[in-house]
Amino acid sequence: MDFTRREVLATAALIPVAAIKAAPQSAPAQVTTLDAAQRAILNAFVDRIVPRDELGAGALDAGAADYIDIQLGGYLSGEKASILEGLAALDTFAKSSQGANFADLSNEKRDAVLTAIDAGQAPNLRAFFTRARRLTLEGMFADPYYGGNKNFVGWDLIRYPGPRPAVGPEDQRMGVEIKPYHRSAWGAEHNH
Repeated sequence: MDFTRREVLATAALIPVAAIKAAPQSAPAQVTTLDAAQRAILNAFVDRIVPRDELGAGALDAGAADYIDIQLGGYLSGEKASILEGLAALDTFAKSSQGANFADLSNEKRDAVLTAIDAGQAPNLRAFFTRARRLTLEGMFADPYYGGNKNFVGWDLIRYPGPRPAVGPEDQRMGVEIKPYHRSAWGAEHNH
C-alpha cells in the first residue's frame, strides 16, 4: 500500500486524512448581539478610544464595534452580560455627569466622561472601561477574519504589512519600504 507524505503525517497526528480534506476553514459566524441603543453607546465609546484623525482611520472606521458585537455572540458570549451592564452603567454615568445619553454627547463631553472613569471617579465602571478599551484595540488591529480591522485600516495605520507566508531577500534589506500584504492569515477566500 502506498502512502503519501500527507497521509503519513496525518496518521502520525491521529487526524484522519478524510477530516483534513472535508473540513475547510470557514469564517466565524457574523452574528450580532446588541440592540440599536446598546450599539449606539458602543459606537460612541469605540469612536473616542481611537478617534479618526489626520493620521488615519479610527476604531469605528476599522469596525472595532462590529468585532465586539460579533464576538459577544460567539467566543466572548460568557462576557456578554457584563458588557451589557457596563454599557448601561456608562450611559447612566453620562446622564448623571453630563446630562445626556453617552451617544448623544459631543466628543468633548464623551472624553470628559471617559476621562472621569479612567481617573476612578466612577469606580463601578473601571473594569468595564478597561475591558471595553482592550476589545476596541483588538477590533482595530486584529486579523480582519474576526470582524474588525475593515479594509486593513488598523494594520495600515501602524504600518504592519500583514502576515507573510514568505519574504524574499529584497524585502529584508534595511531601509526598504515594506509593501502591504492585505490578506487575512485565513486566506483570500474569506474576502479579506
